[in-house]
Amino acid sequence: MSYTFGTQVTVPLQLVSTPTGAHFPTKVCESGNHTPVPLGATNAQLVLTTVQAATLHPAGGHLPLPKWTTTTRPSTIDVIGDTGCELPVNPADPAQHCATAWPFKPIADSVARATPDLVIHTGDFLYRNDPGRADDKAKNPGCTMRSDASSWACVVADFFRPAEALLAAAPVALTRGNHEDCTQPGGAGDAWFRYLADELRNGSCSRFPPPVTLRAGTLNLVSVDSSFADPNDSGSTAQVNTYARQFDIVNQAAQQRSSEDFFVVTHKPVWMVKAAGPATGQVEWVTHVLDDAVAHTSLGQLANNVRLVLSGHIHLYQMLDFNTGRPPQLTVGSSGGPLDNGPIDSNAMSQQIGTPRLTVHKSLTQEQNPTNPPAGLAGVFGYGQLHHNNGAWDLTFHTTSGSVRGQICTLSTSLTTKSFTCH
Repeated sequence: MSYTFGTQVTVPLQLVSTPTGAHFPTKVCESGNHTPVPLGATNAQLVLTTVQAATLHPAGGHLPLPKWTTTTRPSTIDVIGDTGCELPVNPADPAQHCATAWPFKPIADSVARATPDLVIHTGDFLYRNDPGRADDKAKNPGCTMRSDASSWACVVADFFRPAEALLAAAPVALTRGNHEDCTQPGGAGDAWFRYLADELRNGSCSRFPPPVTLRAGTLNLVSVDSSFADPNDSGSTAQVNTYARQFDIVNQAAQQRSSEDFFVVTHKPVWMVKAAGPATGQVEWVTHVLDDAVAHTSLGQLANNVRLVLSGHIHLYQMLDFNTGRPPQLTVGSSGGPLDNGPIDSNAMSQQIGTPRLTVHKSLTQEQNPTNPPAGLAGVFGYGQLHHNNGAWDLTFHTTSGSVRGQICTLSTSLTTKSFTCH
């Protein structure tokens, strides 16, 4: 790899994983921890010398670099999630039409055209559990049978190829989803740690890796791996102590940089209303164990300078706030997989969720026809965008084509009454 920092600098890459049969036929290399690319560097590129690399995505090996400095932050952040094309093993479950009705590539291309400073992926990359059901097999050799699931070829088909323009346009922070689990050797969990994780590995998979903090100038992203949180989505809180320790680490990091902002990124939402009725208590929310874990931290909450929680998992776009010290929850799971139905927002705003129970102050869910419930509550494909605006953050939802849909919402600068004002 080479980059320009005053003069041209060439950095040798270090081998982190080796081929494992036809499933993972690649060697994977990365820049060593002792030779990071410095802020302010330009023109970074992978340079092929002694090793014949696999097809590069983005083509040409050009790598986008941060535009922020140690005293600034990204001004525009795009958020995507749950992007893979869903091909279930059970033939009774419908298969998504990857060739014609899978919106991830158009969304990724729209994000690339918007040229954000940073992209956050909230998890779930690999949905091709049975590639034999795909209608785009012709362009994905090596990803055509059930035995190919989670292989390098399927990682390319589900993520690297459709995201090629995006990967060339902006740095991307990736979060692991429950689809990248550890259920079988050589499966999606192994693919995650081999190709996508912050700490790349060679043939091992962990259910509860520690949180990872990524500094983007004066904005800090802390990724909490919730891929195995309540794996059956049953409401179980059996793992509360495991995740309480994780959120304690989040709070310690936030308290050490109390003058800076923190975003927590975790695939499964800490607070998210999936369904709500008009009567008190008629509410379905996920994932209880994460909320319970936050309540069991030493602080009993997330640190004050945690401004926002970003998640996916539910195939919707929803912004939720409580107008208290609890940070708002932004859920973006609407960027590829089949969409879920969402709640009537006016019902959600009368409900109390979380520990302690707090009333939802604002709920904004992007749905097909929210003015005519209950028939039109299916979600809308798209992504979220956060734009830094003089200490505040403006939030918008963008459709597959990139156009803004719905209101512009501004996150308050207060650390004790965090809420969005929408217009």
